[in-house]
Amino acid sequence: MTTGRDLVSKAKKEIKEITTDESQNYLNSAPFLDVREPDENSQGAIPGAIHIPRGYLELQVEGRIMDKSVPIVVYCAGGVRSALAVKTLKDLGYENAMSMIGGFNKWKDEGKLWSAPKSLTTEQRNRYQRHILLPEVGEQGQLKLLDSKVLLLGAGGLGSPAALYLAAAGVGTLGIIDMDVVDDSNLQRQILHNIERVGERKVDSAKKTLTLLNPDVNVVTYDVRLGADNVLDIFDGYDLILDGTDNFPTRYLVNDASLIKEIPVVHGSIFRFEGQVTVFQPWTGPCYRCLVPEPPPAELAPSCSEAGVLGVLCGIIGSLEASEAIKILLGIGDPLVGRLLSYDALEQQFRTFKVRRDPNCPTCGDNAGEIIIAEYDELCLPHAG
Repeated sequence: MTTGRDLVSKAKKEIKEITTDESQNYLNSAPFLDVREPDENSQGAIPGAIHIPRGYLELQVEGRIMDKSVPIVVYCAGGVRSALAVKTLKDLGYENAMSMIGGFNKWKDEGKLWSAPKSLTTEQRNRYQRHILLPEVGEQGQLKLLDSKVLLLGAGGLGSPAALYLAAAGVGTLGIIDMDVVDDSNLQRQILHNIERVGERKVDSAKKTLTLLNPDVNVVTYDVRLGADNVLDIFDGYDLILDGTDNFPTRYLVNDASLIKEIPVVHGSIFRFEGQVTVFQPWTGPCYRCLVPEPPPAELAPSCSEAGVLGVLCGIIGSLEASEAIKILLGIGDPLVGRLLSYDALEQQFRTFKVRRDPNCPTCGDNAGEIIIAEYDELCLPHAG
């Protein structure tokens, strides 16, 4: 009968093992793979190592290390599990995986570089389990979300679903700017609020809802009007802006401030049965002025209070904005940079249009001058959502 010791012995004959000194030579040129359990990893690890517990290796490694030809240094606590892991990697087609003899314990005893990485609590691992199972996210991705800061412009139709899903996803800091109060007419689409909060400040209502949903999230409220006098200070320190504004002057203001601060903007807009989503990545893709060089006449852009809007449309577009935000924060997928996603609820149809940077754009074009933060209220009347 084959024993566990026999399997380890057989694996070691089929794989390559290297010493801790030899492993150290790969620190800056090859990925290190930690196959220990989460509680072991939380007590200390080699900086930059990819952590995949041995039991999840077959399911997750191909999503975390795509190039099967690169050298990979695999380690566990003492060198046994790493040997079995390298045998598995070899069976999966990884050509240059190596097991570190003596594992992390020997590495640490020799005084080599290590650190105690940030780790999720037991409660957080349970809360975010479905994220952690995704190879593109994993525990490190979830930790990154918890360290991220997103500013939501508006706690209304688009801001409501976006805020709920970003909070549920564990985005650590959510700033919300809105100077309005909850009204009965909001409840058809602004799902952050409820009938008991009619008359409350929207930012206060939003904070109550989001804090009850996920206590991990720090909700920072700004019960002010976003203007030229405060936009740069409010934007400062945020990783991403999620635009749920409903008027052209504010969108131009946001655009100019984001270019100065070099903060990406996830933009969404809605009207009747139609919605749009795109991403403005400063100095990489087009900006809002490339897409809309000048606002349409007020008579051609009636507000939602005049023309109406399908309530569920806000949920669809706001959720798409949240999805784009998470992709950008994690650095995964293909965000809508240079693409405009259009949705028609009546036809139940999505269309994607390419949007290119305008070389003559007054803010991001080839010959654009210095960006001046200014008020644009005189450009057009508000377009309320």
